[in-house]
Amino acid sequence: MTQQVPSTEPELAGVRNFRDVGGLPTADGRRVRHGVLFRSGHLAHATDEDAAFLSSLKLHTIFDFRNAADQKLEGPDVELPGVRNVNLPLSDPADGSEFWKMVRDGEIEQLRAILGEGKAAHRMIMSYRTIVKERTDEHSRVLHSLAEDSVPALMHCAAGKDRAGLSIAVTLLALGVEREAILADYLESNATHRRYKVRRSDKSSAGYSPEVMELLGPLFDARAEYLAAALETIEENWGGVDTYLEQGLKLTPETRERLRGRLLD
Repeated sequence: MTQQVPSTEPELAGVRNFRDVGGLPTADGRRVRHGVLFRSGHLAHATDEDAAFLSSLKLHTIFDFRNAADQKLEGPDVELPGVRNVNLPLSDPADGSEFWKMVRDGEIEQLRAILGEGKAAHRMIMSYRTIVKERTDEHSRVLHSLAEDSVPALMHCAAGKDRAGLSIAVTLLALGVEREAILADYLESNATHRRYKVRRSDKSSAGYSPEVMELLGPLFDARAEYLAAALETIEENWGGVDTYLEQGLKLTPETRERLRGRLLD
C-alpha cells in the first residue's frame, strides 16, 4: 500500500486539482524532480493570490489542452507575466460542445438515455483511446518542448483529469516512471478538494439529485479502467511504449535522454 504523505500543496481558491508531479519513482531508481512539472485544472478563475503563487513557480510554459468550447464556457486562463502559453486542444469542440450542454441542461430522461447503463463510462474509455491514437502530434510537441526548454511547465485542461492526465501519463512513461506510480498520480484527481465542480443549469435539488449525480459520476471520475484503456491502445497500435514513443511521437533516444535529464533527479 502506498504510504500517505501529508499534503504540502497550497490551497488555491480558484484553481482545482493543482499538484507538483515531483517525487514519482522511475524503474531505474531515479525520481521526478520537484518544481519542474505541475498539473491542474484550468486557470480561468484563478484569484490574485493564486496567480501570485503560480508566478512564484517561475513557469516557462503552460500547456492548455482545452478546446474552444471549453474556453468559451470557462474563459481564458489568467495571464502570468513572462510565461509562454501554448494551446493544444486534445478534443474536438464540435464533438463535445453539444454533449456538455446536455450535461449542464439535460432533463433526467435525456441523461438516462445518453449516460445510463454504462454508456457514460464507455464514452470516457473511447475518449481516452481516441486521444492516444489520434493526438500523437500534440503529445510529440509537448515532449519535444519539455526536452528543449519548456520547464518548469504546467499542464492543464478543464478539470485537470483527462486530457492533462493523459499528457502527464505520456510524459511519465517517457521518463520511465513506474506504472503503479503513474496510476496513483492519476487517481489523485478523485480527492474531494480536487474534483471539478459539476455545473447544472437547474440549481434545484432535482438538478443535483442522487440519480443525476450518479449518471454524471463516470464523466467526473478518474478511473483505473480509463487509464488502462489508454495503455492498451498503445500496446494494440504500437506494440509497446518504446515503439509508441519512437514511431508514434517521433521521440529519438537522444531526445528522450534530454527529457530525462531535465525532469529527473
